[in-house]
Amino acid sequence: MDPVVLFFLLGLLAGLAKAEIRMPSAIYEFLSALLLITIGLKGGVELAKQDVWQILPQVLAVILMGISLPLIAFPVLRWAGRFTRADSASIAAHYGSVSVATYAVAVAYLARENIAFEEYMAVFMVVLEMPAIVVGVLLAKGISRRTEWRALSHEVFLGKSIVLLVGGLLIGWISGPEGMVPLQPFFFDLFKGVLALFLLEMGLIASGQVGSLRRYGVFLISFGIAMPLFSSVIGAVLGAWLGLSLGGIVMLATLAASASYIAVPAAVRISIPEANPTLSLSASLGVTFPFNVIIGIALYHKMAVWLVQQGVGS
Repeated sequence: MDPVVLFFLLGLLAGLAKAEIRMPSAIYEFLSALLLITIGLKGGVELAKQDVWQILPQVLAVILMGISLPLIAFPVLRWAGRFTRADSASIAAHYGSVSVATYAVAVAYLARENIAFEEYMAVFMVVLEMPAIVVGVLLAKGISRRTEWRALSHEVFLGKSIVLLVGGLLIGWISGPEGMVPLQPFFFDLFKGVLALFLLEMGLIASGQVGSLRRYGVFLISFGIAMPLFSSVIGAVLGAWLGLSLGGIVMLATLAASASYIAVPAAVRISIPEANPTLSLSASLGVTFPFNVIIGIALYHKMAVWLVQQGVGS
């Protein structure tokens, strides 16, 4: 098992045991900002090597996937889970968006396995942050005058994660590989160590959702595992159809399977205040994130290998 996953398990077990090892909030904010910027920089450097117009069809296909996933999740939550319309839309929005931490763990996993992937995957991650939020609001309220579109637009396009990811992407793109060489020791070489500390804190946070899972029963646990498995198949097949490499298919499957717990909660708090945030975070952070980190990414790798062997998309 990758050491960064062991750091997550350490935090999870320490939190369940009520050990006092919580990091100061300022350090957690610094680590999350550093991860976001580094991922953006890596994507920007790779984007500088690409013809942007050539990958535009792929970006559009990924956006369509980001719109489709919450539309699929919503009726399941509404009718099978018997959640309110607002809660169903909120949870669906979380599962249509992406988790930066899960993406970072997948990067570390592929590096350990010596599997290359298209570094411009960071572009896909950026565009997948946004559509699910808008779809979730529309599912909750429809097109209404009461919707605070101005506040929602500010949160969607100027939230911390988007600004840091897009900012890093643009800096890496403008600077190019040569321009980023002086910054490599701080941003790129320290990436895995920063990720390990970040996952230690994420394990502590995830342990705090166990009580909520006890209250809301087995449906959220079942959904928190079944939905990423279903979404990963969509992501992997789309990746194969787009002609991505083996590593690229794994990354797109992981992005599809991940669920947001940073950008979407902030936007939902503004636009769907009647939704219960505990439900969304219990599923995305308490179930789906640990599942993806401990088991899911390795499963998506095996699925990608099978798709490549079967010649899907070729």
